[in-house]
Amino acid sequence: MNIVYTTNNGFVPQVGACMASVFENNKDVEDLQIYLVSVKIDEAYLQQFRELADRYSRPLHIVHLDDIRGMFDFEVDTLGWHITVLARLFFDRILPQEVDRIIYLDGDTIVLDSLKGLWETDMRDAVIAASLAPTPRDRAIKTLGLTEKDGYFNAGVLLIDLKKWREQNTGKRIIDYYKKAEGHLYANDQDAINGALRGEIRRISPKYNYYTSYIYYPYKALKKFQAPYPFMPEEEYDDAGQHPVIIHYLGEERPWREGCRHPFQKEFDHYLSLTPWANMQKESGWTTYYKFFYLFNKLVKPFPSLRVWVIGTFAPAFMRMRKKQLRKQGD
Repeated sequence: MNIVYTTNNGFVPQVGACMASVFENNKDVEDLQIYLVSVKIDEAYLQQFRELADRYSRPLHIVHLDDIRGMFDFEVDTLGWHITVLARLFFDRILPQEVDRIIYLDGDTIVLDSLKGLWETDMRDAVIAASLAPTPRDRAIKTLGLTEKDGYFNAGVLLIDLKKWREQNTGKRIIDYYKKAEGHLYANDQDAINGALRGEIRRISPKYNYYTSYIYYPYKALKKFQAPYPFMPEEEYDDAGQHPVIIHYLGEERPWREGCRHPFQKEFDHYLSLTPWANMQKESGWTTYYKFFYLFNKLVKPFPSLRVWVIGTFAPAFMRMRKKQLRKQGD
């Protein structure tokens, strides 16, 4: 089983917590390989990752990818996202040739159970398997050319047949799509993957990518948001909520921030406590924000469409703020 992460100095403890959760819940997996794609990570942090892996007697492979922009022959605008997110597009080039299947995990995930079910998924003819992004598809349909038969998938958890990826030159297809969009897509590599591979992505259960959208929106609302694309059966939705395998802390509700009351807050804190970053201080300055955030959620709970509209309206402005912050940091 090959697990892949990409990160930079700004997300080291979070990746460490997820790595510990993988080790703790997959002790029966004999061959578990971790590949950490380092985007300018300090050597001191890399040594701490090695110590964490050694503690569980698991192999850790460090892959350095310090110049992601240099991998493109065109300019890319990541909006408010760090350039690190684009490393996912180059796994076929930077991972060893003998690695033919991987599970990619975003750094803001936590694993609560065995990954065997995901790893052994029958991908049929697909190169990528992913979970639906349970939000309105209007933007994706307009900007990516999706049809009623195409789903829009979240790229935070991916099962990738890297052998087929290389054989079918999938990476070039995705990069070419990104280039055609002049390096400007709202969700960067996620949009590029969905646009280039529309209709070809294998859907997996949301229990392998369970995030707060499933908590804040009832089944009927999510089904409506996906229409006319066929949403999952309600039994699958319920099972994911009762037995989530991978928690994805997507959005601004982050358990490492002061004032956050994420439903899976304790799980993150527990796995973080098993890492060299156990004493990490929570990000300050968020307490007031979260007071309004939870009040907002309480008020709009009966009106899921209103919640989507409000978030969709303010999200672009928030991303512009993040973009300015990244420019100051030199990305």
